[in-house]
Amino acid sequence: MLRRFLVGAVLLATVAACADPKSAAPAGDASVVAFDTSAEQVRVTSAKVEAVAAELPAEVRDSGKLVVGNGSAGGGLPPLGFTADDNRTPIGVEIDIAYLVASVLGLRAEVQTTSWENLFLGLDSGKYQVGISNIGVSELRKEKYDFATYRLGLHAFEAKAGSGLKVAGPADIAGKKVAVSSGTLQEAILVDWNRQNTAAGRAPADLKYYQQPADTYLALQSGRIELYLGPNPNGTYHVATQKQTEIVGTVSSSYPVQGLVGITTKKDNGLAKPLADALNAAIADGSYAKVLAKWGLSDEAVPKSLVNPPGLPKDKQK
Repeated sequence: MLRRFLVGAVLLATVAACADPKSAAPAGDASVVAFDTSAEQVRVTSAKVEAVAAELPAEVRDSGKLVVGNGSAGGGLPPLGFTADDNRTPIGVEIDIAYLVASVLGLRAEVQTTSWENLFLGLDSGKYQVGISNIGVSELRKEKYDFATYRLGLHAFEAKAGSGLKVAGPADIAGKKVAVSSGTLQEAILVDWNRQNTAAGRAPADLKYYQQPADTYLALQSGRIELYLGPNPNGTYHVATQKQTEIVGTVSSSYPVQGLVGITTKKDNGLAKPLADALNAAIADGSYAKVLAKWGLSDEAVPKSLVNPPGLPKDKQK
């Protein structure tokens, strides 16, 4: 039986988001997308591009498969990577990206779920040829891995539905009560914005910390806080399924540089360029946009896949 949810997918101008990563992008109009959480997924694929497939290392091309590690074991986080209604089949935007890229390369996607820690161990050992699991590009990770980017890395500000709030920069949180998880990149952004507000003579935001997401959302609904800053995909899914909140702005996950999420592979193994070229072929034929739209993440679309672009600075790495 199919279980479907309506999601308010916030549509952003991707070019604008890339051009000014230092400020939050305003939320746009919502569009309605159906989430299919069944095991019988309709995977978006594309035609094999022979010229791109020819770029693959011979051993990968000859194997006929792309072995993908995904860190969604234990249920995962929708809509990134999680378990379908049968409690067995991995689904989500990251899984669909794996199938899409493999199809362009003329390979069969073999997706294996694991824990976040074991994902990187598997990449290091060669158990997985690539990792597709919301892995942000960072300067520290680039010392060991190569990246082919496929999504913007965004954090989202959630507010109570109908709040009328918009967050486009530090001034918009001045004096407000904002929830955030301790020790996260989101907290670091808010701390930095508070410094900017103080320097500009504005009141800093009052940061609030809760142990469980349910406590955060209860505080949001009751008015004890006005905003919550968390990962954009998670926020989008929460808006979709609960219909009690809205996304009122986003900010780069690697602030002050534009955050990017990349297919990750062992450094210098020859896979990064064909992966990026496969993604760019999918961007050009429209199949890439279909995958993101399917999971309500059109706001995280990139205009082009890049190999090893600037990432989160080392002093920001968590």
